[in-house]
Amino acid sequence: MRRSRRLLTLALTAVLTGGPVLTPAAALAGEKKEEKGDKKATTFLALDPINAIVMRRDGRRGVMTLETGLEVKDPELMKRAQASVPRLRAAFAQVLMIYAAGLRGGAPPDIDYISRELQKTADQVLGKPGSKIMLGSALIS
Repeated sequence: MRRSRRLLTLALTAVLTGGPVLTPAAALAGEKKEEKGDKKATTFLALDPINAIVMRRDGRRGVMTLETGLEVKDPELMKRAQASVPRLRAAFAQVLMIYAAGLRGGAPPDIDYISRELQKTADQVLGKPGSKIMLGSALIS
């Protein structure tokens, strides 16, 4: 899934900038060279968006979508975080659903509160502090 996303991103970037469009085989070959030659430590772990049901101002149901990620500088903790992605997503979804259930209709979400609760949850799931929660965007539709 990540390779197809990366290939799509490379193709779109090439088309938009007017550069050469790489074939999938050429893009993957370039990817393998990067992996062998330069061993950079990954410090950011992006998670898929999390959704929760909220009540809108008019009384109908809406959806709150939150983009999250973790910044982890410790390589051992990063390995643990990568292995714990399903547990992290489930715990984050539970925190967001509990918060959204108590949110008044039409009220804006308190992002500071959500980030504090998600940070506590991340530390609990990973077993120790050392990660930093990163929020991308919060949408209510």
